[in-house]
Amino acid sequence: MSGMVQSPPAPDVSSGSSGDRVARPRLWAVVLAACAGQFLVVLDVSVVNVALPSMRSDLGLSETGLQWVLNAYTLTFAGFMLLGGRAGDLFGRKRMFLVGLGLFVAASLAGGLAQEGWQLIAARAVQGMGAAVLAPATLTILTTSFPEGPARTRAIGTWTAVGAGGGAAGGLVGGLLTGGLSWRWVLLINVPVGAVVLVAATLWLAESRGSVGRKLDVPGALLVTAGLGAVAYGIVETESSGWTAAAALVPLAVGLVLLGAFVAVEARTRAPLVPLKLFRLRAVSSANAAMFVNGAAQFCMWYFVSLYMQNVLDYSPVQAGLGFIPQSLSIVFGSKLAPLLMQRIGPRHLAIIGTSIAGSGCLWQSTMHAGGGYADTVLGPGVLIALGAGLSATPLASLATRGAAPGDQGLVSGLINTSRTMGGALGLAALSTVAAARIGDDHGPASQAQGYGLAFQTGAWILLGSVLLMFLTLPRGDGRADDSAPEDEAAAEDEAAADGPVKERADEGAVTRD
Repeated sequence: MSGMVQSPPAPDVSSGSSGDRVARPRLWAVVLAACAGQFLVVLDVSVVNVALPSMRSDLGLSETGLQWVLNAYTLTFAGFMLLGGRAGDLFGRKRMFLVGLGLFVAASLAGGLAQEGWQLIAARAVQGMGAAVLAPATLTILTTSFPEGPARTRAIGTWTAVGAGGGAAGGLVGGLLTGGLSWRWVLLINVPVGAVVLVAATLWLAESRGSVGRKLDVPGALLVTAGLGAVAYGIVETESSGWTAAAALVPLAVGLVLLGAFVAVEARTRAPLVPLKLFRLRAVSSANAAMFVNGAAQFCMWYFVSLYMQNVLDYSPVQAGLGFIPQSLSIVFGSKLAPLLMQRIGPRHLAIIGTSIAGSGCLWQSTMHAGGGYADTVLGPGVLIALGAGLSATPLASLATRGAAPGDQGLVSGLINTSRTMGGALGLAALSTVAAARIGDDHGPASQAQGYGLAFQTGAWILLGSVLLMFLTLPRGDGRADDSAPEDEAAAEDEAAADGPVKERADEGAVTRD
């Protein structure tokens, strides 16, 4: 992913001119750099799963503390990602890529050296902030370097596959590092790898900006992050206090009020973090809604299956990590196959089919039990869930970026990652509560298997709801803006007005090459 340019014409690689010979490697250098950044970001969502039992025993973490090792990262990641996406549009995508990666690497070092549970959770929160700046830049670099069409679809497919592979490989990497060295190395490994990517990005990426003369909406970013954090905390508290207790209801209410205040701020401010008019584009609003719901059900797979393999099947960290290899291959295969299928059946149909496959896998996974074997309770359902996730993610990402002006590509990229990660964080909090309620005070293998199974059964129902949502709301055809044209003239005028300013800002975007 190097050589960032502002919506360049498609390179004619079929000709033999010298310019074309330069364009091809530059674009693939762009893909390589951006995918490396995305891999690190997504890897750290799941890499700690296999290491959680070791972290708990070493740092004395409680069950709630274990959840916050994950949620501290995902919530700050989701909450500040919109700010990170807009910062890339304003201050330059390459600059934000380097800033985000640098913060991410520094926080990884601090987390790997943590001596107390709170230090690890704090480091994970800062890691999430770095990821929030880095992740939108990785996708924006692609969408501004490749024009709409097959080339961009292939690039997004590669980006999705690498991201999916990072999430899936987290179990294997975490298991090998925890079993062979220490849980600390699941974080410390980011330091040398991140340093190499920093050097490569500095050399390969060129700078681009989408708009000028605007300010960052910091109050909006703080409101949405605090609101999401309060809602997640309230959901987690229901596990020990119940849904009717003040300890759960108060943070839930505060979170909803903060999120309502966020919407009010965005509607009034001159430079909103999220221009609400953007959601008038049907592809953007419906695809992000589907990503949120899918993330709520799919993200927790790695968490629960890791606990099932270690706590119920008595696998070692290395065995659990190796057990995730087929799922890793399946999700990468689905992500790479998706662009080919999109050309034949369209993004809408493929997203529905992929989500249906993942839902059937969750239903199968819900039958896990204490006497289960690897093939029937881990391998089979896990491969289906991962394949469905890979098939659905690429068409949803493609739909969510269509129709938005080049100057808003960073914001749209941030929305995609925010929807998926925010759904995952809140879904993990909710489904962990569902599992804990079924397990109760009996922490024997049979009880734990029943709890994890109920969480997957709930996830299957969530994915069924997502299929219905996509069937009713995703635009038909190829998903372009005109496919989702408003139904009346007034709405059409509003949409044109919404598109006009961002297109003008895009024309003003300055592009400089390093």
